[in-house]
Order: sequence, then structure tokens, then C-alpha cells
Amino acid sequence: APRRETLGRGATVFRLGLPVSRLRQLYAVPAAGLIPASARRIDVVHAHLGEDLAVLPLAMLAARIGRAPLVITVHCSPRYTLTRVDLRSAVLKSLGGWIEGHAEARAAAVIAITPRLADRLRAGGVDPERINVIPPGVNQSLFEGPFSRPLPDIEGRRVVYAGRLHRSKSVNTLVGAAKLMSSDARVILVGDGPQRGALERSIEGLGLGDRIHITGFVPHDTVPGHLAHADVVVLPSVYEELGSVLLEAIHLGRPIVASDAGGIPGVIRHGENGLLVTPNDPAALGRGIDRVLGDPVLGAKLSDGARRSASRYDWNQVTDKVLALYRSVIRDHR
Repeated sequence: APRRETLGRGATVFRLGLPVSRLRQLYAVPAAGLIPASARRIDVVHAHLGEDLAVLPLAMLAARIGRAPLVITVHCSPRYTLTRVDLRSAVLKSLGGWIEGHAEARAAAVIAITPRLADRLRAGGVDPERINVIPPGVNQSLFEGPFSRPLPDIEGRRVVYAGRLHRSKSVNTLVGAAKLMSSDARVILVGDGPQRGALERSIEGLGLGDRIHITGFVPHDTVPGHLAHADVVVLPSVYEELGSVLLEAIHLGRPIVASDAGGIPGVIRHGENGLLVTPNDPAALGRGIDRVLGDPVLGAKLSDGARRSASRYDWNQVTDKVLALYRSVIRDHR
């Protein structure tokens, strides 16, 4: 992708990251160099908080130089919702949590992507008047299909996971579930990440090499095809505020089995538009998958429920809410 790209009528994207697995926060150095000139022509700064320690300091710098209001969308809260699963997550929770609290205290508005997260922010002391619940949106035009069947050599029914192969996603739980499932469905892991090597060793050790396929990195525009041809979409995360793959699977009307963790129960209503299972429990996940694959009536019910709930995450509705918030904070800032 180009380092600089114009989108639409007035958006310019600067890509500053490097294709490295470590020290990825170093993008903040060139980013900080761009801010002084760019921030003098802004009306609002909007930062999206995930597992990135640099984004909020950069956003606060831009807001200060540009004398503009700061809006923060919290996708993953290091302070309130991140779970310690390793040294990296422990550092993120301690240092990232401190940065988050500092920035939220100075923000004109904070967007929580789920009601659960909004409750956590209020309990943590964020001014309720500045908290807005706006979920992520999905561009429905990207999911209209039809989609050709990816990996056509893989026959039979498919259980699909799409996302990073990271410890927080607990993909190893799905690998364990595949060993226990009574169904003969194939399991396709769409994505790549730091846990790939460990997962491949586990798959080999369990004798599942002919049943589980890891695609590696795929372009995002190919993900809808993988989901559209899934008989079950699985999200086994141990912490996840609102995974985009859930919203994409909902728009495609796919049966979903997901962990009863984080913000997932705010999207998946058990027995209506998906099934919820105990996190980190391969047996429970396997039973959930088998239940959907073994009961066509249930599968059809979950698919229909998913399609009915999709309108809440329509891109246009979400955009209108964000633009209204921009106008509000700009008006109050003047």
C-alpha cells in the first residue's frame, strides 16, 4: 500500500508503520513529526483505542496543538477490560491503563462500542455525560455476494475462525474442540499471528493435520467469502469487546458459536442469533458446534436471527451518529 493515499473527497491516509513484529510503536516517531503541521487545520481529533500505547499520546498532542476537541473510541480498554494473559498484556494493562485514564479525563467525548464497556467507564470515573454508546459499523455492500468458495479443495462442512492467531483469541480452544467434536466438519483458521507456530505443533500433536487448515494472512476483502461459506463461524476469545468478525458473520446470516466473554454477549443472544459457550473450554465449544451442525432447524433459526440483528450495525447509521457527535463537541468547544 502507498505511504500516502487520498480517500474520497478530502481524506488523506499516512501509513507510517513498518512490517516488523517487534517495536511496532516506533511509528509514533514519524507520526509525531507530522502532527504540528497537520494539527493546525483541524476541527476535531478522533483516536481509536486498542492495544496501542502510542495512539492516545499522539491524539492528545494533536488536540493541544490544534486547540481542538478530542474524541476517543474505546475498542479495547487496557484499564477496564483487558485481561492479563502474558507479560505483554500485563504491560499494556498497567502502562496503557494509566495513559487511557489520563486521556479520557481530557476527552470531550468517549465512545464505548458496547453498553458493557460504557458501564465500566462510568464505574471507573469517566463523566457519564461524555460517554456515548456507538457500535462499529459494517459496510453492507461488501457482504452482498455472491462469493466464490475459497479453498475449493476442502470438501464438506466448514467451521471457520477469522482473526489474529493470538493468545487472547484462544484459538487453541478451537483446536482442542476439533479433537472432541463428533461432526466431521473441517476447521479453517483464517489469519496469522504470533501463536501460529504453537497452534501448528498442537494440530500435529493431536493428529488433526487433515482436519484443520491454517490459511495464513489473507487480504481483508477475501474474508467475507470464507465467512459466507462457513456452516458455523466461531469466536473463542477469552477477552473481546466486540470482534468485527461477529458483525460480518451477522450480516452474512451465518450461525455463530462464541465465548460468553467480554462484550460478546451484548451482540450474541444465546439461542437467538448464536450460541454462547464457556471460555477456554474445548468440550463446551465442541458441543456448541456439534449442536448447530447436528440440528438444521437450530442452524436456520440462528441464521435468521443474525440477519434480523444486522441492521443495528449498518455503516450508514453508525456514521450518522459519529458525525452528530462531532458537531456537538465542536459546537461546545467554541
